[in-house]
Amino acid sequence: MGWIGSLIIGGVVGWLASIIMKTNAQMGIIANVLVGVVGSALGFWTAGLLGIAPAGGLLRFLIAILGAALLIFLLQAVGLFKKT
Repeated sequence: MGWIGSLIIGGVVGWLASIIMKTNAQMGIIANVLVGVVGSALGFWTAGLLGIAPAGGLLRFLIAILGAALLIFLLQAVGLFKKT
């Protein structure tokens, strides 16, 4: 997949994670893309540590969303985002 596809999917993943974590009003498109891309990497790294190897596309998408939600949680703990 190319860079543009990764950025689009990262934006969708970040947007869905921000809805789950109730920070959607505070995040713009750039923050959604950044959180989606970095959160996906965090999710796959964490899944690898737990011994989870996602094989299907749906499981990979869910792990990416969970990783982005984890990143938002960590950013909330530091005080960057506030739950509304």
